[in-house]
Amino acid sequence: MPEVFLLVALAIATALIFDFGNGMNDAANAVATIVATKVLSIRSAVILAAIGNFAGVFIFGVAVANTIGKGLVDPSVVDAFVIIGGLIGAIVWVYFSTFKGIPVSASHALIGGFVGAALVKAGITGLKIGGITKVLVFIVVAPLLGMMGGFLFFAAIMWMFRKVNPKKINKYFKKLQIVSASFYAITHGANDAQKTMGIVAVLLFSSGYLGSEFHVPLWVIYTSYAFIAMGTYVGGFKVIKTMGMKLTRLRPVHGFCAETAGGLVLAFTSAAGIPVSTTHVIAGSITGVGATRRLSAVRWNLARKIVYAWIFTIPAACIVSAASYYAISLFL
Repeated sequence: MPEVFLLVALAIATALIFDFGNGMNDAANAVATIVATKVLSIRSAVILAAIGNFAGVFIFGVAVANTIGKGLVDPSVVDAFVIIGGLIGAIVWVYFSTFKGIPVSASHALIGGFVGAALVKAGITGLKIGGITKVLVFIVVAPLLGMMGGFLFFAAIMWMFRKVNPKKINKYFKKLQIVSASFYAITHGANDAQKTMGIVAVLLFSSGYLGSEFHVPLWVIYTSYAFIAMGTYVGGFKVIKTMGMKLTRLRPVHGFCAETAGGLVLAFTSAAGIPVSTTHVIAGSITGVGATRRLSAVRWNLARKIVYAWIFTIPAACIVSAASYYAISLFL
């Protein structure tokens, strides 16, 4: 029916608006360290990150998209109104945070919004508690993995190069950091673009456009990667400054270690189908690297404010999306 097609098209367009905002806020994840170490300018760094974000389409599968599409909400309760209502909460939170320079989890905003709208429509029975629990667990686990990885990786590098002049070390790692930043950008795009894929795919499936078996169409994959890459290219520059220049002081060797540790965490979670916050991972990695020098090297007051924003992301998006869906349902 024409009405259904138009609603589905509107919901997909809304999902891509979110995807673009995700790339803007998360540009900081991929480029903050390489900008802070002055290896690349902000504009050169976001171009590198945008290319890396899109390159993930050729390397990773759709395990995270499957988790988002089938593992959080019962597909039978999903329709265009649930998707639109859910995305409104995520979009409001992500675009507001980007404007304010706050590095938040666009992933958790999306999940919170999706769950909030589905909860209003179908109640607790419409949710898949196991999948939601996995997401909540990794809110804590992901940044800790990044922090431990950054700390241990930098400690190992310092031990290996303990007899080398520090100036020579940073000279080497200026070149190596371009490699590590590219690696992180690829894994970042892989985990985050798949979240939009999952939302679009479950909408198409529940609307009858995918047949009897859930899958992610090729055009959805490429479109999701393209929009997050475009958002990264535009870049949320206030967020980049918060992550790369205010949290701790970084040099090329620090940036290399943070990006490599964060990239390994994201590669593992993307392959395992676990939707994690790339913001949490890189912030944890940066903090872990900074703490190797001394605990006071990390600006913990700023880190605490970032954590508060993380805590409020899911409930804030959930509440706005629940209210949005309820308002929409009054006219159904």
